[in-house]
Amino acid sequence: MITLSDPPTLVAPTAAVRATYLVGEMADMKDRGASTEWLAVASRDFDAFVAERIGVRERWGVPSEVFWFVSGEFYLGSLVIRHRLIADQGGGHIGYHVVSPWQGQGHATEMLRQALVKAGALGISPALLTVSPVNHASRRVVEKNGGVPDGINHEGEQRFWVPTSASSTVPSPAVAV
Repeated sequence: MITLSDPPTLVAPTAAVRATYLVGEMADMKDRGASTEWLAVASRDFDAFVAERIGVRERWGVPSEVFWFVSGEFYLGSLVIRHRLIADQGGGHIGYHVVSPWQGQGHATEMLRQALVKAGALGISPALLTVSPVNHASRRVVEKNGGVPDGINHEGEQRFWVPTSASSTVPSPAVAV
């Protein structure tokens, strides 16, 4: 196991973690049995790849922002904050993943904790997150961050409302915000 010298933090995508981003995402894609073709494109012009991910952009029809979870030279995962819900609320406000080499070490819990602070600063209170019913690890991450279950969405994913600050209140189940 690699000992990280700096506490991981959410940052704007950066070319400074090029090698560990490409290696981490490659390992993650292979573990999932997913295509890695997009990584070949990213590796050819990583600066352009990074530039496309920086700042608030329209994604899924709503303003959203991508962050990478890094410690020094190490890329650990990615996170997106949707500044508002899409019409069908699929995906919720926050989506995240930790690449497989770094999973199971508490990084997702900390990444989501940091994202909830950012979401609160954007006026999102509380945040909606959705989790596949078979993704028990992600459900535990959401629950550790105060997530309250709110049924199943139209995509078959579990819905959770998560407070974004100490003053944030979570709606009763089956109440849309």
